[in-house]
Amino acid sequence: MKFSFLYGALVRRGKALALSILAVPLTAWSALAEPVVVAALGDSLTHGYGVAQEAGFVPQLESWLRGHGLDVMVQNAGVSGDTTQGGLARVGWTLGPDVDAMIVTLGGNDALRGVDPAVSKANLAGIIEAGQAADVDVLLVGVEAPMNFGADYKQAFDGMYGALATQYDVSLAPDFFAAIRYLPADELRGLMQADGIHPNAEGVARIVPELGPYVVQLLEMQSR
Repeated sequence: MKFSFLYGALVRRGKALALSILAVPLTAWSALAEPVVVAALGDSLTHGYGVAQEAGFVPQLESWLRGHGLDVMVQNAGVSGDTTQGGLARVGWTLGPDVDAMIVTLGGNDALRGVDPAVSKANLAGIIEAGQAADVDVLLVGVEAPMNFGADYKQAFDGMYGALATQYDVSLAPDFFAAIRYLPADELRGLMQADGIHPNAEGVARIVPELGPYVVQLLEMQSR
């Protein structure tokens, strides 16, 4: 499985390189292969707000993937406070020539500010289109809106992630907080920071194993 991920990524980077690699004995493969590079484009949830650097989402996800035998490097392209508009503005430089796949976790700050879901959806569509134009597979990670702006707003906002995944045929993890959202209140508080918005290090440790398999599936697409 690990071989297929790496081979698929190298094919994307150039058929000539891939063909030359195939001529090398398999015993030398591990010395020549490069890690699969995944860019994690997001806001404070991705960046790792409020936790030690090594305990943030990106380092924990990379460690989880490597623990499952994958030679992966996850780039932290999270900016605290960022919106879908901000993500769209910087997706171009996020998609460097070494990037093989991209995780997009944006929208939480839009929902807190009451941004029109149609605007957020258009921004996310632009991000997905940029990834596809760069021949980079995309995993879209949903976030749920609070009830601050009413049920209709929440329904429109929450539903845009599935609609985009269907429209653009990209992978979808429906809810960043799926692993902990429905825990008893006392247990949930122990996994969140004082602001009630950001997970603490232990919360991230619960979230990563839930989202990790979606990333594995994303990497499997590299071998197709």
